[in-house]
Amino acid sequence: MKKAIAAVSAAVMLTACGEGASKGIEPKVYTDSLFSVMKADRTNYTKLIIKRLGPAGSSSIAPDEHWEDKANGAPLPAQMFRFGAEAVAEMTDDFTYSLQSLWPVNAQNGPRTDVEKAGLQYIADNPGENYYGEEELGGVTYFTAVYPDVAVAAPCVDCHNGHKDTPRSDFKLGDVMGGVVIRVPM
Repeated sequence: MKKAIAAVSAAVMLTACGEGASKGIEPKVYTDSLFSVMKADRTNYTKLIIKRLGPAGSSSIAPDEHWEDKANGAPLPAQMFRFGAEAVAEMTDDFTYSLQSLWPVNAQNGPRTDVEKAGLQYIADNPGENYYGEEELGGVTYFTAVYPDVAVAAPCVDCHNGHKDTPRSDFKLGDVMGGVVIRVPM
Protein backbone atom coordinates (compact mmCIF):
# COMPACT_ATOMS: atom_id res chain seq x y z
CA MET A 1 0.00 0.00 0.00
CA LYS A 2 2.87 2.37 0.76
CA LYS A 3 4.16 1.84 -2.78
CA ALA A 4 0.71 2.59 -4.21
CA ILE A 5 0.43 5.88 -2.32
CA ALA A 6 3.98 6.82 -3.30
CA ALA A 7 3.19 6.04 -6.94
CA VAL A 8 0.06 8.21 -6.87
CA SER A 9 1.96 11.03 -5.19
CA ALA A 10 4.80 10.72 -7.70
CA ALA A 11 2.31 10.78 -10.58
CA VAL A 12 0.74 13.93 -9.17
CA MET A 13 4.14 15.62 -9.04
CA LEU A 14 5.29 14.50 -12.51
CA THR A 15 6.75 17.19 -14.67
CA ALA A 16 4.98 18.11 -17.86
CA CYS A 17 6.78 18.47 -21.15
CA GLY A 18 6.26 21.63 -23.08
CA GLU A 19 8.80 24.28 -23.99
CA GLY A 20 11.06 23.05 -21.19
CA ALA A 21 8.71 24.19 -18.44
CA SER A 22 8.42 22.02 -15.36
CA LYS A 23 4.93 21.79 -13.92
CA GLY A 24 3.43 19.91 -11.05
CA ILE A 25 0.13 20.13 -9.27
CA GLU A 26 -0.20 23.17 -7.06
CA PRO A 27 -0.35 22.42 -3.31
CA LYS A 28 -3.79 24.07 -3.05
CA VAL A 29 -5.21 21.81 -5.78
CA TYR A 30 -3.58 18.78 -4.13
CA THR A 31 -4.96 19.55 -0.65
CA ASP A 32 -8.38 20.54 -2.02
CA SER A 33 -8.56 17.17 -3.78
CA LEU A 34 -7.49 15.25 -0.69
CA PHE A 35 -10.07 17.11 1.39
CA SER A 36 -12.84 16.27 -1.09
CA VAL A 37 -12.21 12.55 -0.56
CA MET A 38 -11.93 12.93 3.22
CA LYS A 39 -15.12 15.00 3.45
CA ALA A 40 -17.10 12.54 1.32
CA ASP A 41 -15.94 9.54 3.38
CA ARG A 42 -16.58 11.29 6.71
CA THR A 43 -20.00 12.59 5.69
CA ASN A 44 -21.11 9.22 4.33
CA TYR A 45 -19.91 7.34 7.43
CA THR A 46 -21.82 9.80 9.63
CA LYS A 47 -25.03 9.88 7.61
CA LEU A 48 -25.17 6.29 6.40
CA ILE A 49 -23.76 4.43 9.41
CA ILE A 50 -23.69 6.45 12.63
CA LYS A 51 -27.08 8.09 12.12
CA ARG A 52 -28.66 4.65 11.60
CA LEU A 53 -26.92 3.08 14.60
CA GLY A 54 -27.70 5.84 17.09
CA PRO A 55 -30.53 5.92 19.64
CA ALA A 56 -33.16 6.17 16.89
CA GLY A 57 -31.72 3.19 15.02
CA SER A 58 -32.88 -0.36 15.49
CA SER A 59 -29.42 -1.88 15.55
CA SER A 60 -27.78 -3.48 18.56
CA ILE A 61 -24.50 -1.89 17.45
CA ALA A 62 -23.93 1.40 19.28
CA PRO A 63 -21.54 4.19 18.28
CA ASP A 64 -19.60 5.20 21.37
CA GLU A 65 -16.42 7.03 22.30
CA HIS A 66 -15.35 3.93 24.25
CA TRP A 67 -16.46 1.53 21.52
CA GLU A 68 -13.61 -0.95 22.17
CA ASP A 69 -14.93 -1.58 25.69
CA LYS A 70 -18.38 -2.53 24.41
CA ALA A 71 -19.36 -5.86 22.89
CA ASN A 72 -21.24 -4.13 20.05
CA GLY A 73 -19.54 -0.75 19.97
CA ALA A 74 -18.70 1.21 16.82
CA PRO A 75 -16.15 4.03 16.47
CA LEU A 76 -17.39 7.60 16.24
CA PRO A 77 -16.76 9.57 13.02
CA ALA A 78 -13.88 11.54 14.58
CA GLN A 79 -12.25 8.29 15.68
CA MET A 80 -12.59 6.75 12.21
CA PHE A 81 -11.03 9.90 10.76
CA ARG A 82 -8.08 9.68 13.18
CA PHE A 83 -7.60 5.97 12.40
CA GLY A 84 -7.39 6.86 8.71
CA ALA A 85 -4.89 9.67 9.38
CA GLU A 86 -2.71 7.33 11.45
CA ALA A 87 -2.79 4.65 8.73
CA VAL A 88 -1.83 7.17 6.03
CA ALA A 89 1.03 8.46 8.22
CA GLU A 90 2.41 4.91 8.32
CA MET A 91 2.24 4.65 4.51
CA THR A 92 3.63 7.95 3.25
CA ASP A 93 5.43 11.16 4.14
CA ASP A 94 3.80 13.03 1.24
CA PHE A 95 1.07 14.57 3.42
CA THR A 96 -0.52 14.42 6.85
CA TYR A 97 -3.96 15.31 8.06
CA SER A 98 -5.83 15.70 11.31
CA LEU A 99 -9.16 16.81 12.71
CA GLN A 100 -8.84 19.77 15.07
CA SER A 101 -11.06 22.29 16.80
CA LEU A 102 -10.96 25.50 18.78
CA TRP A 103 -13.47 23.66 21.03
CA PRO A 104 -12.09 20.10 21.16
CA VAL A 105 -13.91 17.47 23.16
CA ASN A 106 -10.52 15.73 23.40
CA ALA A 107 -7.70 18.18 24.25
CA GLN A 108 -5.28 16.37 21.89
CA ASN A 109 -7.39 17.71 18.99
CA GLY A 110 -6.73 21.37 19.75
CA PRO A 111 -4.46 23.53 17.54
CA ARG A 112 -0.72 23.41 18.28
CA THR A 113 0.84 25.80 15.77
CA ASP A 114 0.14 29.44 14.94
CA VAL A 115 -1.03 28.49 11.43
CA GLU A 116 -3.45 25.89 12.85
CA LYS A 117 -4.86 28.47 15.30
CA ALA A 118 -5.18 31.15 12.62
CA GLY A 119 -6.74 28.68 10.17
CA LEU A 120 -9.29 27.33 12.65
CA GLN A 121 -10.27 30.86 13.68
CA TYR A 122 -10.56 31.93 10.03
CA ILE A 123 -12.88 29.08 9.04
CA ALA A 124 -15.00 29.66 12.16
CA ASP A 125 -15.33 33.37 11.30
CA ASN A 126 -15.83 32.80 7.55
CA PRO A 127 -18.25 29.90 7.00
CA GLY A 128 -17.75 28.10 3.72
CA GLU A 129 -14.21 29.35 3.21
CA ASN A 130 -10.90 27.52 3.51
CA TYR A 131 -7.61 28.78 4.94
CA TYR A 132 -4.20 28.33 3.28
CA GLY A 133 -0.78 29.16 4.69
CA GLU A 134 2.83 28.09 4.97
CA GLU A 135 4.76 27.21 8.08
CA GLU A 136 8.13 25.83 9.00
CA LEU A 137 8.23 22.88 11.38
CA GLY A 138 11.42 21.04 12.25
CA GLY A 139 13.32 22.79 9.47
CA VAL A 140 10.80 21.77 6.79
CA THR A 141 8.46 24.22 5.05
CA TYR A 142 4.88 23.01 4.73
CA PHE A 143 1.86 24.16 2.78
CA THR A 144 -0.90 23.93 5.38
CA ALA A 145 -4.59 24.02 4.49
CA VAL A 146 -7.49 24.17 6.96
CA TYR A 147 -10.99 23.17 5.84
CA PRO A 148 -14.23 23.54 7.79
CA ASP A 149 -15.60 20.46 9.52
CA VAL A 150 -19.33 21.06 9.56
CA ALA A 151 -22.01 19.32 11.63
CA VAL A 152 -23.70 17.30 8.87
CA ALA A 153 -26.10 15.26 11.00
CA ALA A 154 -27.91 15.47 14.34
CA PRO A 155 -25.63 12.87 15.97
CA CYS A 156 -22.65 15.26 15.49
CA VAL A 157 -24.44 18.07 17.33
CA ASP A 158 -25.92 15.80 20.01
CA CYS A 159 -22.57 14.14 20.78
CA HIS A 160 -20.57 17.37 21.00
CA ASN A 161 -23.19 19.35 22.90
CA GLY A 162 -23.81 16.55 25.39
CA HIS A 163 -20.23 15.37 25.96
CA LYS A 164 -19.00 15.65 29.55
CA ASP A 165 -15.75 17.34 28.40
CA THR A 166 -17.23 19.76 25.86
CA PRO A 167 -16.03 23.35 26.06
CA ARG A 168 -19.01 24.43 23.95
CA SER A 169 -22.57 23.08 24.04
CA ASP A 170 -24.50 25.28 21.59
CA PHE A 171 -23.67 23.69 18.23
CA LYS A 172 -26.42 23.47 15.61
CA LEU A 173 -26.69 21.49 12.40
CA GLY A 174 -24.54 23.20 9.75
CA ASP A 175 -22.19 24.87 12.26
CA VAL A 176 -18.42 24.73 11.82
CA MET A 177 -17.33 22.50 14.70
CA GLY A 178 -13.66 22.36 13.82
CA GLY A 179 -11.41 21.85 10.86
CA VAL A 180 -9.44 19.36 8.82
CA VAL A 181 -5.77 20.36 8.71
CA ILE A 182 -3.80 19.00 5.75
CA ARG A 183 -0.05 19.53 5.60
CA VAL A 184 2.17 18.95 2.55
CA PRO A 185 5.97 19.38 2.61
CA MET A 186 7.15 21.92 0.04
